[in-house]
Amino acid sequence: MNIGEVAKHAGLPPKTIRYYEDIGLVTPLRDSNGYRSFRENDLHKLAFIARSRALGFTIEDCRNLLALWDDDKRASADVKEIAKEHLAQIESKIADLQAIQSTLTHLVQECAGDDRPNCPILETLETFPSL
Repeated sequence: MNIGEVAKHAGLPPKTIRYYEDIGLVTPLRDSNGYRSFRENDLHKLAFIARSRALGFTIEDCRNLLALWDDDKRASADVKEIAKEHLAQIESKIADLQAIQSTLTHLVQECAGDDRPNCPILETLETFPSL
């Protein structure tokens, strides 16, 4: 398969596939004319990566998951550990977003939103501690 065909089947842009090749996630064969020639296995890897990235796994997580996928002697505990760490990161981000939502909800409710200049939103941003 050429890059256009594999892109269509994997649901990835050709540019992304070239990037994945550049960083060593896939290694397509090269025809005598220098064009990439993707095998079924490459398509499966690209689809695997696409699904992993859709779940928010990092490139490094994808690399590790691919290595485990290729390893017939893998321990499912290794796969689970990667997924658990990713889930913990997601839960932390959700908690952060909920705190942001709560703060903004409160500030929006406190702001009169009229012609007066005082605004608790701006006052809070003005005094918010630096990160």
